Amino acid sequence: MDDEARYEAVRSRDERFDGVFFTGVLTTGIYCRPSCPAVTPKRGNVRFFPSAAAAQRAGLRACRRCRPDAVPGSAEWNTRADLTGRAMRMIADGVVDREGVEGLARRLGYSARQIHRRLTADLGAGPVALARAQRTHTARVLLQTTALPVTEIAFASGFASVRQFNDTIREAHACTPRELRARGRARAAARAREAAEGGGVALRLAHRGPYAAAEIFGFLQRRAVPGVEEVTGEAGARTYRRTLTLPHGHGIAEVRERADEADGGPGSGWLPCRLHLADLRDLTTAVQRMRRLFDLDADPYAVADRLGRDPLLGPLVRRLPGLRSPGASDPHEAAVRAVLGQQVTVGAARTLTGALVAAYGKPLPAPDGGLTHLFPDPGILAGAPLEELSMPGSRRRAVRAVAAALADGALVLDPGADRDEAERALLGLPGIGPWTAGYVRMRALGDPDVLLAGDAGVRHGMERIGARAPDAERWRPWRSYALHHLWNATLTPPPTETENETAEKR
Repeated sequence: MDDEARYEAVRSRDERFDGVFFTGVLTTGIYCRPSCPAVTPKRGNVRFFPSAAAAQRAGLRACRRCRPDAVPGSAEWNTRADLTGRAMRMIADGVVDREGVEGLARRLGYSARQIHRRLTADLGAGPVALARAQRTHTARVLLQTTALPVTEIAFASGFASVRQFNDTIREAHACTPRELRARGRARAAARAREAAEGGGVALRLAHRGPYAAAEIFGFLQRRAVPGVEEVTGEAGARTYRRTLTLPHGHGIAEVRERADEADGGPGSGWLPCRLHLADLRDLTTAVQRMRRLFDLDADPYAVADRLGRDPLLGPLVRRLPGLRSPGASDPHEAAVRAVLGQQVTVGAARTLTGALVAAYGKPLPAPDGGLTHLFPDPGILAGAPLEELSMPGSRRRAVRAVAAALADGALVLDPGADRDEAERALLGLPGIGPWTAGYVRMRALGDPDVLLAGDAGVRHGMERIGARAPDAERWRPWRSYALHHLWNATLTPPPTETENETAEKR
């Protein structure tokens, strides 16, 4: 997009571009999301920024009306496999907060200077500024949704000192932390009452465009592993719950299928979430991991534009707008589960994984509903006999091989991992074939362009719509989304001619 196209998006308040770029209004000193409901500023008073950090670096503060710091992340970081894309995924996971820029550089295999230069060129801000903008957002969430003391919030959101925290909040919001908390007092009071009933930190996980929540929650429910996951409630009002192993401790995440009236009601553009954390410093990491699991930074408009025009896949896409490709909250867990799922049904894989968790998982300090354990650490599984699992010896060896590779760093699946290198490393391990490597690449690494050609569900789905292998080339770069449409096609009756015609008219 050029600046004129961006201004037209602002004029039309087009939410498709929220998080893709930010609008700086020079006369007021604020920056907004493109869909901000305020009066459209004059073109001469507007400057566009590729990131919130770049806008803050230019001395602009976040709009109080549209809260641009809370938009979904750009889907570009999911699709890009270059240095910038990998760095952005790692910064979002909190690597700079925990390990500094040198730690980020070490993980990416580049010098800190190279990373700073590339990010500044692409995003208008370096890794420190990008991480600082993320910490500022985390601080605002804690200030306006919890009753924690300001000093605790400063360190929980990743700041090194209270002074640095105060200065940053003043720069970003033109007020002190206590004044920022006062602005959200009504919302904070409601959330405090909610927290008193259920505990934890209540927040909203924003997404852009339509979201096929019923299908995503159904996908997770069918695969929920006893002990580490559970889905409660009836369809349409389900809650997905799971345990999390985080850098500073453990956590439990709860995500609801539908927002209630207090949260804006169905179709409000976010999923209600509650996080119970042993250490609040893990808030940013926990949020990002749940966003990856639910694929909340995807761009459903771009996916529908490509796949919806396909003569074979189009009817499925129009039937389920906003279908996502779920990722993983823990890539190590996803890799082990992929091996356990080889050549067995979803139900059998779930039973096997439950047995693994019961035998080798770390128990929670106290059970929470159906949640009792954290998923086993790869270091433990690497030397485990796995005799409790009813599966061939070759499968046990494959589980141990993957776990050992994860434990010693031969296989890297962190958010900034090189996807091609990870796939090559997987295929070099005993018992790992293309299906497992592709499944790990799609879910653990969030690759939007994976098609598991050998998967039985994919074959049946393609047969149902009359597609053949060469047709899948038209679905790039969104073949992971095509795969989920094919899987869903095997669960529901195919669209009728009338349904297709109605969708075409829409």
